[in-house]
Amino acid sequence: MVGFLWPFIFLGQETIPKNQWFFWVSTPLALFVMIAEISSKRLDAKSVALLGVLAAFMAALRPLGAGAGGIEPMWFILIISARVFGSSFGFVLGILAMLTSAFITGGLGPWLGYQAFAAGWIGFLAGALPHTFFGKHVTRKLEIALLALYGVVAGLLFGILMDLQFWPWALGGGTALSFDTHLDLFHNLQRFIVFHFATSMAWDIPRAVLTASLILATAPTFLHALERTKRRASFLTPIVFKAGTETITERGK
Repeated sequence: MVGFLWPFIFLGQETIPKNQWFFWVSTPLALFVMIAEISSKRLDAKSVALLGVLAAFMAALRPLGAGAGGIEPMWFILIISARVFGSSFGFVLGILAMLTSAFITGGLGPWLGYQAFAAGWIGFLAGALPHTFFGKHVTRKLEIALLALYGVVAGLLFGILMDLQFWPWALGGGTALSFDTHLDLFHNLQRFIVFHFATSMAWDIPRAVLTASLILATAPTFLHALERTKRRASFLTPIVFKAGTETITERGK
């Protein structure tokens, strides 16, 4: 998160870092995270195959809106997939989808690292949403409503994270909304909030509404399909029973 929050960390310094360093560091780091997940066997061959399919689907959907008015129909796939397969899967899926999309569309630049990790964290948090409330299992209707609400939050959160990398350079110096290292945290945060609401709501609100709408429309079928895939492909760790000297391994069918 340091890469996103650095404008509020380097206050009071005469020189500030260039945001390009985050791109050059974070892109290889994103690849390393994926390799680490696979090497740790938390993602087996079947998981990697499904990860590739879902990432390709997301990468194909993203250019449909071309970012116009915040119309990005990829997020519902990330959120629903992370809900079914967990936080680690969602984190890697978000990163991989953004990197794949950038290579397909030629969207390479210093913003890519921010986009990849923002998508990764959105997927991670989607996988961390609770499955129980007050000791009771979440019903399907409540689960879909929870995912739709999170879709709104994710759409707005992505806009905030993207503005954090854009705001320090967007206005130059000397304006009432410019990033200023000589000001304290409160005044810089105040400037950022005004800048964000003045420039990004036209993109963030449509993104949030579209994501929530797509979740409400597709989640009943998509959740069932992914959960069935998870059971049949035995993504879960095998259950091993030991009886005497014999070992019986049972997988989901």
